[in-house]
Amino acid sequence: MTPPAPATRHALRTEPLDKRVVAATRSVILVGNPNVGKSVVFGALTGTYVTVSNYPGTTVEVTRGTATLAGQPWHVMDTPGTNNLTPMSEDEQVTRDILMKERDYVCVQVCDAKNLRRGLLLTAQLAEAGVPFALALNMADEAASRGFHIDVAQLTQALGVDVVPTVAIERKGLAQLTSGLGAARRSGFTPRYDDAIEAALAEVEPLLPAKGGLSRRAVALMALVGDDSLREHLAANIAEVDLARLEDARRRLAARYPESLRFVVSKQRLAAVDRLHDAVVTRSRVSAASTFARRLGAWSTDRFLGLPVLAFVLFVSYEFVGVFGAKTAVDFLENAVFYDRLVPWTEAFLRWAVPWKGAQEFLVGPAGVPFREHAGFIVGRYGLFSMGLSYGVAIVLPIVTTFFIAFSILEDSGYLPRLAVMVNRTFKSMGLNGKAVLPMVLGLGCDTMATMTARIMETRKERVIVTLLLALGVPCSAQMAVILAMVAGLSLAATAWFAGSVVATLILVGWLAAKVLPGRGSDFILELPPLRVPQAGNVAVKTLARIEWYLREALPLFILGTLILYALDRVHGIGLLERAAAPVVVGLLQLPKEAAVAFILGFLRRDYAAAGLFLHYQPFMKAGTMTREMQIEVVVALTTITLFIPCIANFFMVLKERGWKTGVAIAAFILPFSLAVGATVNALMRWLY
Repeated sequence: MTPPAPATRHALRTEPLDKRVVAATRSVILVGNPNVGKSVVFGALTGTYVTVSNYPGTTVEVTRGTATLAGQPWHVMDTPGTNNLTPMSEDEQVTRDILMKERDYVCVQVCDAKNLRRGLLLTAQLAEAGVPFALALNMADEAASRGFHIDVAQLTQALGVDVVPTVAIERKGLAQLTSGLGAARRSGFTPRYDDAIEAALAEVEPLLPAKGGLSRRAVALMALVGDDSLREHLAANIAEVDLARLEDARRRLAARYPESLRFVVSKQRLAAVDRLHDAVVTRSRVSAASTFARRLGAWSTDRFLGLPVLAFVLFVSYEFVGVFGAKTAVDFLENAVFYDRLVPWTEAFLRWAVPWKGAQEFLVGPAGVPFREHAGFIVGRYGLFSMGLSYGVAIVLPIVTTFFIAFSILEDSGYLPRLAVMVNRTFKSMGLNGKAVLPMVLGLGCDTMATMTARIMETRKERVIVTLLLALGVPCSAQMAVILAMVAGLSLAATAWFAGSVVATLILVGWLAAKVLPGRGSDFILELPPLRVPQAGNVAVKTLARIEWYLREALPLFILGTLILYALDRVHGIGLLERAAAPVVVGLLQLPKEAAVAFILGFLRRDYAAAGLFLHYQPFMKAGTMTREMQIEVVVALTTITLFIPCIANFFMVLKERGWKTGVAIAAFILPFSLAVGATVNALMRWLY
């Protein structure tokens, strides 16, 4: 799904393309519905020489690379997944605009062979657009296992283009697919519409410019159904009088139908596609294994049967990420690698390399003083190496790595889209749809990256709501590990208070945001790929791409956060903030004074806030002497910390993705709101608990 994802590209390097780009004179543009293996085809063609960048004027990523196909260099472009060339989302508009603006290209449409009808809808539009293309019937092995038989020869004859069955993850059929790209041709399959639509097309087509990557007929259809994203293109290329004639023709045509013109055109196009589909596809009995996979897939989307499936997935994920990643791997890297070896070695090296005592003390502090007790710039309590780099590499990296592996396995298995279907009703109450579960789940690994994957939501309103909820109440895995350690010492009732308070707050804020924020939501249309055994190669490539993103995008933010904290410490700003926060933390929330320090440090590291309180209450948890007062304090502290402003790295990512006005507004809302929720929980628990 993703996003992501929002979708993860097979991009292991983001350096400028090598010299082959200069030699590549023609382009291959990959198009296709979401979740059809298009990015797998792209990775198989281009390898690692790729670059990922936002399409101009959008937040949608487009991946580019080069490949040598049939002995010739080609520029390869992977477009966002699309269901329609008359766009209903930013992703679909980017794909349509690429086809409209690029020159001298051929298309490769990647289609899910198990769902040929949906793929042929896009094929029909490519044919109408006059685009030279070849059709890859991907996942042909899975289609065969489900009893689908596609008459490739008949489909090739009907479309007039090359049709090649492929299994992209095994590279089957790719050589045959690419060998004929140089001679790719336009399709002769053109759906015919009723007389009124054909007459309107005949009237409008002469008004449109001949230049462009799409045919006049395709652009005329988009204009007639009221595609607002075309207005700028039309205004720049035709005269005002012709624009007026086009709009008049559209209004006259729309008046003939009770439904929208978009619906009418889609319905008539689907009828033509259905006739073609039924002529080339037959189905036989399916295997027992395929039947079981379909049954398991149905269970995973059921409102009730999906719960035990989800519980099993969460348990295995927690054991791998929460126990192995957040405890075993973090403990080894943080203590055995960084604090026991790398930090002392770095300190010793700098004392040897820098002969001046004053410079030594600035960089690594006074000799003989533990680094956590001095203010060294490189090695110190807020040192760039001992805190910033150790946090980003020794603590967060193993957690996000194990989480990315687990996330990639769930993504490759086809389970995540089913989870989105199962929770769609819940997210609908918050002005979102089931796709929002993808960045939410990713946020349990790292909120900073999850904020970036909010791009998979189709409207700006939905992206803002997801960003707000991530910043407000989705704890990252580093924080979650400490929270779970604290919850282990609470009673069942106190744990329910904590979990219920956070979940209820998220639902309430989402519901209010959906009412207050301007804009619209989007329809929930999500393809359910088949459940399959994840491919180790796919999981590895996706995980490496995400780790590369983390090291490139998120790690520098941790270093920047450490610099800010170091500067505050040098000017005694941290002490000032602690004294300012103490009346609120101690007076309003009725927490111990140690909590004030934890909240301040929590802005740099989300787990610091919980960790400070954990150290305070740990002796009582071990001894089993937690009093009612302590239980209330822990619940109030955990609730407030979970809802507290995001870490500085996530905050910077919010600013980058949503703009500084929205980012500052989110932080300004969360800070007092989290304290208000904490105070409310404190009052209610002292009354009812």
